[in-house]
Amino acid sequence: MKILIMNGPNLNRLGRREPSVYGTATMDDCLDDLRRRFADVELAYFQSNSEGALIDRLQAAADDGTEGIVLNAGAYTHTSVALHDAIRSIDVPVVEVHLSNIYAREDFRHRSYLSPVCRGTICGFGMRSYALAVEALTEEAPPARRQQ
Repeated sequence: MKILIMNGPNLNRLGRREPSVYGTATMDDCLDDLRRRFADVELAYFQSNSEGALIDRLQAAADDGTEGIVLNAGAYTHTSVALHDAIRSIDVPVVEVHLSNIYAREDFRHRSYLSPVCRGTICGFGMRSYALAVEALTEEAPPARRQQ
């Protein structure tokens, strides 16, 4: 199975950015762990601070054999109708992840524009959120109904 892990803005600074919220592990640490745990899964990784680049990569995933996407869109989760539309336009299942519990943070983080078009959402488990998402994608599950 081929799974793409995508991170949005400021997530390139994991391990250094607000360790009290996001922890001290880096994304490289997380990817190493995922590749050990899911040795039979082909994992690709993409990070961008640019909304357009994230949309381009989602669209490319629809045509490159990707079978699932783990997406931590960072702050774009709460602002991007364009990412919502991009996810809705592809047939690849997407699991939304967040390291922190977005519902225990500032009010503006409580609204996700992505959740309605994702298979599911995992938040609040730190780096383990990515492993939970990969596990969910590798299990047989019916696709979520996309809202129109």
